[in-house]
Amino acid sequence: MEAEQLEILGFIRRFPPFDMLEEHTLEHIAGQIEIAYYRAGTVILNYGDRVHDLFLIRSGAVEMHRRSGELHNRLSEGSLFGQMGLLMNNRVRMSATALEDTLAYCLPEALFNELYEGFESFADFVEVEDRTRLRQAVSRQEGGDELLTSTVRELISREPVTIPLSATVFEAAKKMTEEGVSSILVLNSGAESEDEPVAGILTDRDLRTRVLAEGLSVETRIEEVMSLDLLALESGQFVFEAMLIMLRYNLHHLPILHKGKPIGVIALSDVMRHESRSSLFVVRHIFRAQNADELAAIADDVKACFVRMVNEDANSQMIGTAMAGIGRSFKQRLLELAEAELGPPPVPYCFLALGSMARDEQLIVTDQDNAIILDNRYDPDLHGAYFAALAKRVCDGLAACGYSYCTGGIMATNVEWQKTRRQWEQCFSDWIDNPSPQTLLNSSIFFDLDGVYGKIEWADQLNSLISRRAKRSPRFLASMARNALGRTPPLGFFKEFVMEQDGKHNNSINLKRRGTAPLADLIRVHALAVGSKAHNSFDRLNDVIESNILPKGRGPDLRDAMEFIATVRIRHQALDVEAGSDPDNNIEPENLSDFERRNLKDAFQILSHAQKFLKFRYQPNRS
Repeated sequence: MEAEQLEILGFIRRFPPFDMLEEHTLEHIAGQIEIAYYRAGTVILNYGDRVHDLFLIRSGAVEMHRRSGELHNRLSEGSLFGQMGLLMNNRVRMSATALEDTLAYCLPEALFNELYEGFESFADFVEVEDRTRLRQAVSRQEGGDELLTSTVRELISREPVTIPLSATVFEAAKKMTEEGVSSILVLNSGAESEDEPVAGILTDRDLRTRVLAEGLSVETRIEEVMSLDLLALESGQFVFEAMLIMLRYNLHHLPILHKGKPIGVIALSDVMRHESRSSLFVVRHIFRAQNADELAAIADDVKACFVRMVNEDANSQMIGTAMAGIGRSFKQRLLELAEAELGPPPVPYCFLALGSMARDEQLIVTDQDNAIILDNRYDPDLHGAYFAALAKRVCDGLAACGYSYCTGGIMATNVEWQKTRRQWEQCFSDWIDNPSPQTLLNSSIFFDLDGVYGKIEWADQLNSLISRRAKRSPRFLASMARNALGRTPPLGFFKEFVMEQDGKHNNSINLKRRGTAPLADLIRVHALAVGSKAHNSFDRLNDVIESNILPKGRGPDLRDAMEFIATVRIRHQALDVEAGSDPDNNIEPENLSDFERRNLKDAFQILSHAQKFLKFRYQPNRS
């Protein structure tokens, strides 16, 4: 093998999907690759053009744009493009432009087809277009129904149980019983099995209605009683398509094929079970719970919902909003149950969510931060016992549901955080007018507040007070800005990761402490400065961008950095849940993909620049 081919071989074996192929296959690929060079700004592929190569970026960067001109993705070393065009009638689906001088390896169409047909790992990789990895460095999905994004392959829990066409009803029933299934696929044999491997399906209902009810012998051949007009779906089709077919034709079982071969059977119950993992179903179950024990039993459903959304490529804003909505629902139902047991409250109140839940940025690893606003007529001697009992039931219930107690004591059970409306207004005004290290720390938590139950308009009034007073206080903003600089991104002088050194998570990166939290902190300062009343960091950032207080381009960069760091954090938490481990916010660099490692460094660099600007802009003597 020539030196150039050896260099190609050494490169391609580092990146998926080639890293899953045997050495002799890699050598075969290296021998057919051609090299292309594109100067920065060169259009490599135009939408609708013919495409006959798969492109692998050797060096440089490429931007992919949708037909509308909207940016879809930025690709760098080791990334593929052109595969969707090869899979869809050789027509380019997204244009590709060299963002900088770029060297690309080109795999000819014949080689692509050979790999696609011969290696399932390769086919799966190019079909999903990074779906199981970080599909885009800054995925900006606008939302969508989870039912519309799940494929039926995700519902398959086991290989199909099959039996030959020549078998009897007795043999089929015996095998169904042994395997514990309610249906069995009947397979053709001989030449017929090549084009149509599945002859039909026999279900429990067929046995009842066509065999037992008709008094047929158990020696009856299956082909006489099985369902012949077989409907099936390919593995890549969506769950909603399965549901529509099953409802339209009153089917309870649906075979799933991959490249024409049966790989499983899904039942209507599988579809319903899948939907029970959606946030909507979880919330519905929460409000149907009759006691705290039933609520605690839903905790596993929350984890399943989280993992499902991650696997369906929901972005961090969608997941954060869903998890926060579930958290609010737990609080609301616990409060309803507490009031049912304790009686109606002696004076009106508003129960508050604080921190990430208030910002709609809650994930699967979280503790509880909450407080109570009480009516101005509140008398601790007369009413204190009621609200102490109410708060205890809620906080204990949340802990049982997976929301651990706040180690800092920021919970409604702490009498310090049970204040009347007038007291909260005085408290917040004092924090803004007379900032201290402790009140600044409190502000970073309590100034993200949301009313979840009771007189929620009181929470809105407090938010208005915060927005109005903070905007007029340069000293407070400067103090908050200085406080926001305490947590720096984990990058050293040479842009290498700086590891945590805290025992349990030694030599790891805490993506919350060093990433999403400092981003949320600096965005909060800018939002307070422009008088934004938004809660969510992305919504706050939109207000900040509109105010034009940031240098050009810095706002979108901050958004992308926030999204990317949150996405990596979310995906690795989901992997922990699926592995049966306790999820956390720490990740070891060796567990990062090359893609994640490269883009995390970029995101942390954006955070570093943003903190420098924050320090410059908010100074005590600046107006």
